Amino acid sequence: MVHGTHNALADSRNDSILISINDELFKRNDAKISVFDSGYLVGDGVWEALRLHHGVLVFLEDHFNRLWQSAKTVGMKLPFTKQELTAKVWNTLNANKMTDGVHVRIMVTRGIKKTPSQDPRLTISGPNVVIIPEYKAASKTSKEKGITLFTSTVRRGSPDYLDPRLNCHSKLHEVQALIQAIEAGADEALMLDVNGFVSTCNATNFFIIKNDEVWTSTSKYCMNGITRAKVIEVCIANNIPCFEKDFSLFDVYGADEAFVTGTFGGLTPVTKIDGRVIGEGNYGNMTKTLSDLYENLINAEVKNG
Repeated sequence: MVHGTHNALADSRNDSILISINDELFKRNDAKISVFDSGYLVGDGVWEALRLHHGVLVFLEDHFNRLWQSAKTVGMKLPFTKQELTAKVWNTLNANKMTDGVHVRIMVTRGIKKTPSQDPRLTISGPNVVIIPEYKAASKTSKEKGITLFTSTVRRGSPDYLDPRLNCHSKLHEVQALIQAIEAGADEALMLDVNGFVSTCNATNFFIIKNDEVWTSTSKYCMNGITRAKVIEVCIANNIPCFEKDFSLFDVYGADEAFVTGTFGGLTPVTKIDGRVIGEGNYGNMTKTLSDLYENLINAEVKNG
């Protein structure tokens, strides 16, 4: 069985979900897109993932701000407003009668190409928009157990060729890092930046706890994770020392605790890195405290609806 931050409990309701492709709904097995789609051909697309919690799309504004920033970065003009995309998402959710415990993936590609090519001028349609809503609950067992990491030799990119902050479809380097970690017997990959400092994981952001301080990497070489930002926010609000800084594996191996963050799993403890046990090798007290504070933030978002 696959173990990692994206472990979800099996839910048979997902067998019959409706998926939106350019505002048309399709059954799961019928949801298809052209082989000339620019996302399929050259990874030319951007995406977001967010959660529906008790009838509220949590941190929607933050997610859409990131999506629009990503689209501008790759020179893709979105032919709809944030309000219109919100309506598209809700139309999909309502068609599935979904109200809670849902993970929504939004993918926007540049569109259909006239012929296989990188050239954006050969795009003959507007952007393709795919919305996939699934019932997904994170496995509590996985969270209690924690995950193990392996430091990959695949580095996070430099901002001058593929800015690591960009939430785009081009994820091959992260896939390569994960494959390397899996082959080394770990659950997921820890990735360094171009200077050799700890950056992020292949699909989540990385934190350590040292002497009651929370450390995470600078934002230069990691994806601008929404959950990452919220953890920093709750630290500041609760007078917990939190630093975005350069640090190395020297610091990581001697950490008291470590955890990763992501929209789906929230905070997940890391028990072992490169075969070295981190702290007590369990779900640490500070990680639990931060996880509770993060959940409180979600509950406040839902309450303010």
